[in-house]
Amino acid sequence: MGRALYDDPSDAELLRSARDGDVAAVGALLERHGAGMRAVALSLLGNLPDAEDAVQDASLIAFRHVGDVRQPESVSAWLRMIVRNVCRSRLRSTPPATPVPDLSLLAAETDPEKVVDRHAMRDWIWQSVNELSPTLRMAVMLRHFSPRTPSYDQMAALCGVPVGTVRSRLAEARRKLVGAMAVTADSVHADSVAAARESARDAVETLAAAEQGRFAELTAQRWTPDAAYYAGRQRVGDRDFLVRGMAGDLEAGVRQRFVSAVTSRDTTIWEMDMINPPDAPHHCPPAVAWLMTMEDGRMNQLRLFHAAGVRGGGTPHAKM
Repeated sequence: MGRALYDDPSDAELLRSARDGDVAAVGALLERHGAGMRAVALSLLGNLPDAEDAVQDASLIAFRHVGDVRQPESVSAWLRMIVRNVCRSRLRSTPPATPVPDLSLLAAETDPEKVVDRHAMRDWIWQSVNELSPTLRMAVMLRHFSPRTPSYDQMAALCGVPVGTVRSRLAEARRKLVGAMAVTADSVHADSVAAARESARDAVETLAAAEQGRFAELTAQRWTPDAAYYAGRQRVGDRDFLVRGMAGDLEAGVRQRFVSAVTSRDTTIWEMDMINPPDAPHHCPPAVAWLMTMEDGRMNQLRLFHAAGVRGGGTPHAKM
């Protein structure tokens, strides 16, 4: 998609182009307001490396939401607000949450064509995510696309690497992601919405099969023969181990309720609420995410992280 704009377009013109699915317009807006975004980050974080990291985080959030902004005159303030939220999340000791844009600036979605345009923008981002290496893709998906964003410490535990490696992977992933988005801006994209819906159906069917006593049968079809549960890089148990773990939770009265799914070429994340029995309300944390590495469309490796933190070894019953 190329921009049919004259030189030095206004924020309003760039915003209109972004709504029409013009990815170059998004880049132009971020470039125009980049200095202000860096200034905000530097004033809050106090050092340039962390500030640049925060601006990259904020830029990815803006890429995902800029087509929703309703007031052109608010673009600059909106971008600075995202940076401030990112920085404040970094400064807090609790696991950071992905900042949500100010809802007062978001347009009500009534035009079907605009919905299609926004999906095209999202597909373009997912196409770019798929251009990353598996390790970088997993880092980006955990940090930027999982509703229950894990902390750096949680990501390190999940991936079995030091926190410094997680940070360096994210920095490299963001740099490459911006470059990949530029390269793929005019290419044909896979339908990320359809892929997410299919993954959501798989998640719901998986939970239903477990409650119906068909979990082993379903996993034999949808998981690879050597599928296993991992804690970091350590292989904790095989598919039978996971089947027993799910059965143990169900026997204890614990149920999982599907919340959301995100999926890429070889990484899928399912978000679940944990429903504990009335007589044991604290048996499991309130939420869990299944982080799955896929192989030819089948689950090969499973890692789990909870809203209350990552759990390590122990019985599968304690994590499923």
